[in-house]
Amino acid sequence: MRELRLITYLAPSIPLGLYKAIARHLSGVLHVPVALRSETRTSAPPPGEPDPFSTGEADLGFLCTPGYRWLIDRTPPAVELIGAAPVFADPRAAGRPVFFSDVIVRNASHAQTVADLRGSVFAYNDPCSLSGYHCVFAELARLGAGLEFFRSAVATGGHPASIRAVVTGAADVAAIDSNALAVELAREPALAGRIRILTSWGPHTIQPVVARATLPASIQTRITTALLDMHRDGESLHALAAAGALRFAPVTPSDYGVVAAQKVA
Repeated sequence: MRELRLITYLAPSIPLGLYKAIARHLSGVLHVPVALRSETRTSAPPPGEPDPFSTGEADLGFLCTPGYRWLIDRTPPAVELIGAAPVFADPRAAGRPVFFSDVIVRNASHAQTVADLRGSVFAYNDPCSLSGYHCVFAELARLGAGLEFFRSAVATGGHPASIRAVVTGAADVAAIDSNALAVELAREPALAGRIRILTSWGPHTIQPVVARATLPASIQTRITTALLDMHRDGESLHALAAAGALRFAPVTPSDYGVVAAQKVA
């Protein structure tokens, strides 16, 4: 392999520095140059559109779970799951590779439950996101409702923008990736006085790492091992901590609601 090409769909909600550190670590372990690209318009390749794994433009990707499911359903499957995913420092995760959707409102909001949000404006990052968009449908179904429960739903383009929409009053509520919210609160502590978490949904298995399906199995195995060992390297451990992460942990397709990994013949 002449070069390993990485793409992340998760920055800047999750700091780009995390993916730069992963690129450096993999380059050192695999002894190949590693290129990193960040796609900020969407949390995953949208269904029905070309993806960089099928076209051979990307070898390894970090994306939201709905994208992984769409990509393995393609014929042939565009990706395979890498059996390692990050564990973040959120105490609720309890050392597991999981995260939550923190439902935020302004501090002045009178809402006490999700039912109180009927007729409000819902901000979401993008329609490929599990934590910011897809998870809301199951919760609304418990109330016997769909997206019409809200007066309107506004796509903001990212979790940080959804937070700002709630803060400024452009929206009344948003579901935010819990790790992205932690990053924003650490960056701007004053936010804690302007918003509150109404409830949290989850846990969801953390966003998957995927490889293009045609990447040789031996390389996929080496990548998995390198990620699982990343926290053992001092420089990499520091970079993980800077992004609020602790280490990588093993995952399987079933953790993402996938019955079995699909293989290319």
